[in-house]
Amino acid sequence: MRRTACLVSAFALLAGLPAAPALAQEATSASAEQHRTYSAAQFFQTTSYGLAAAGGHAFSPDGSHVLISSDRSGVFNAYALPVAGGEPVPLTSSTDNATFAVSYFPNDGRVLFTADRGGDELNHVYVRNEDGSVTDLTPGNNLKAGFLGWSGDGSTFYLTSNARNPQAFDIVAFDASTLESRILFENSGEFFPSAVSPDGRWIVIDKANTSADSDIYLVDLLGSGEPELITEHEGDVAYGSYEFTPDSAALIYGTDENGEWNQAWRRDLSTGAVTPLVQADWDVMFVTYSPSGRYQVSALNADASTDLTITDTTTGRAVTLDGVPDGDLSSIRFNDDESRIAFAVVSDTSPADVFVADLATGQAQRLTQALNPEINESDLVEATIVRYEGEGGVMIPGVLYRPRGASAETPVPAIVLVHGGPGGQSRRGYSAMIQHLVNHGYAVLAANNRGSSGYGKTFFHMDDRAHGEADLRDIVAGGQWLRDQDWVADDQVAVMGGSYGGYITAAALAFHPEAFEAGINIFGVTNWVRTLESIPAWWGAQRDALFDEMGDPATDAERHRRISPLFHADNIVRPLLVVQGANDPRVLQVESDELVAAVRANGTPVEYVIFPDEGHGFRGRQNRITAQEAYLAFLNEHVRGN
Repeated sequence: MRRTACLVSAFALLAGLPAAPALAQEATSASAEQHRTYSAAQFFQTTSYGLAAAGGHAFSPDGSHVLISSDRSGVFNAYALPVAGGEPVPLTSSTDNATFAVSYFPNDGRVLFTADRGGDELNHVYVRNEDGSVTDLTPGNNLKAGFLGWSGDGSTFYLTSNARNPQAFDIVAFDASTLESRILFENSGEFFPSAVSPDGRWIVIDKANTSADSDIYLVDLLGSGEPELITEHEGDVAYGSYEFTPDSAALIYGTDENGEWNQAWRRDLSTGAVTPLVQADWDVMFVTYSPSGRYQVSALNADASTDLTITDTTTGRAVTLDGVPDGDLSSIRFNDDESRIAFAVVSDTSPADVFVADLATGQAQRLTQALNPEINESDLVEATIVRYEGEGGVMIPGVLYRPRGASAETPVPAIVLVHGGPGGQSRRGYSAMIQHLVNHGYAVLAANNRGSSGYGKTFFHMDDRAHGEADLRDIVAGGQWLRDQDWVADDQVAVMGGSYGGYITAAALAFHPEAFEAGINIFGVTNWVRTLESIPAWWGAQRDALFDEMGDPATDAERHRRISPLFHADNIVRPLLVVQGANDPRVLQVESDELVAAVRANGTPVEYVIFPDEGHGFRGRQNRITAQEAYLAFLNEHVRGN
């Protein structure tokens, strides 16, 4: 339920560098004892599929199609996927900017979608009209807009926009027929708009006070129209809203008020009465409902996997689905009469595929085949959850991928992979990047150092204002844990990460220069002083929460300089690969430029790749292939080459 600023949104959207060696270009034949190896291009010819946004209408008004996003053309675009089976019908045709489906209009063939420019994260929201023409609903420069939801009767949809004030996201209501708009809620800049009730009366907004403390406010549009605090409390307690019930009678929200875990509660809007809804010994990720409220969908973050339940509230029983492969279910979308759902299923060895199911029978039908048919899924590896001891006896969870054939007789090179954040989590699920490296003989330990989410609030806050210290040493300990395994080559262990993980990678080489044989820094922070001073204006109140966790550059610049690899680059003596998007608004290119120059001055081998058409997280398929080939080539030379 964390709503503080996160420096990375999707580590899977990475990209990279020069061509890979012949080893990575063609699949090789295999004996009964040996698996096939595949090229980066083959792994990234896997197609990404994602359903329309939560709160939108994923099913077309006639129920014949499901709205999805896909990179099947090499760039993300919006498609209409036939429910009866068949090829997706393209609705947008961008060849450069990633474009994502948001929602069908409930009563006609129009579609909402969103796109930025070159990864700058300044998204606009567009309407694709029935004749194929496109209208920008949020025109202008240097603004960011997003989709919030629909009214219950489908007459109005709601967007967020910072057009009025770069540091504040207002809620803007659009008439679905005329597309005329009006500001429904003018944000002072301290709130995060969350949802509008289906009947249009209530708005819920969240406020981050610190990284550990947050509140929920309600706005009654038939009353004063002013935000009313509904989570008055003492001490550090995190509250965050989920959504209103379909009858607009209650608000569903999450809080860690009662212990380590985020639990779901229900607040009656007429009486203010609060009752427990979903409680478990893991964080509740979300709670949502079908259009009438008959079905409740909830999910737990259970040891880096999603444990999702669909409950029929008329019987209290969980819905059972047939014909669904093993894996995590996500993105449940109902059609209007609740006779069908669309959803995604992902596993360690299979990317997210789209399914539909009949709720009367539970029978599911697969609509997509995301994994490249040239890849035999049995050649890929399942992950296991491991824990190793970090500083002070703290147990560090990790997701481990062990290559086939790794043994004491044939030890393999290994990588400690660091997630983004601060405060992210390495989770199970398909990663072309990881599976490609494992397929070529590299063990990958995706570590969840202290400060990671998903393991209770105490663990989560262990690195507050102490980043680059014990959390970094947890990653170093992960490298040592790998070396202690008899099936790992103890002189062939690297560190790798994106965004905050890229920072930890560079910090590991700078502050623990002998701990790893090499490092791959993917758009990682190297100068915290500059990064925190250059946070984009549209982060607004999130910036205050980030400063609470990382430290305010106005008062903590000395510590930020102390933990920044750039100012200690003369310590870096192990080979380094740096990957950067030229349009990155979070980690500016100058940071990577300066680090590369400083490390090269040491005489240390450095490779540097800049993508002119990417931002913070790589979205173009060819860029991801280029990056992946570079990762493998670099590791083969500087790690396996040992």
